[in-house]
Amino acid sequence: MAAKEPSNFKIAADNRRARFDFEIGQTYEAGIALTGTEVKALRTGKATIAESYVSVDRKGEVFLINANVPEYLQANRFNHEPKRPRKLLLKIKEIAKLAQAVEREGMTIVPLKLYFNARGRAKLEIAIARGKQLHDKRETEKNRDWNREKGRLLRERG
Repeated sequence: MAAKEPSNFKIAADNRRARFDFEIGQTYEAGIALTGTEVKALRTGKATIAESYVSVDRKGEVFLINANVPEYLQANRFNHEPKRPRKLLLKIKEIAKLAQAVEREGMTIVPLKLYFNARGRAKLEIAIARGKQLHDKRETEKNRDWNREKGRLLRERG
């Protein structure tokens, strides 16, 4: 049997805080319209999407706002602006579902992770989410601590 080829799936940025602050609903995979220097800067792995959010405008276009992709040092004068709004590429039906969830149900669209897929294309995983209250966050933390303690106890017993 031939050895499996390693895929070039690589996570460029991850929003770990989103799962703690929001109840994650349906997730989508969106392409991103990037310039050449942005792609090279993303491959270095220094981008951050922790403080960013996704917005749907009146024209039916979706943008990633406030994501920081640092400048690519070797690009000198042809560099990009680090926090510019970046257009997300989604199907029309997906955009309509996102816009409806934001308008009618009071949800937000949160970026979860920015990665390169197996074909080498930059993709953004986004989710429709509802913000958690403080007591919900405490409950999540309590469950996480209990699961960790339970795992320790089971390992000690055998």
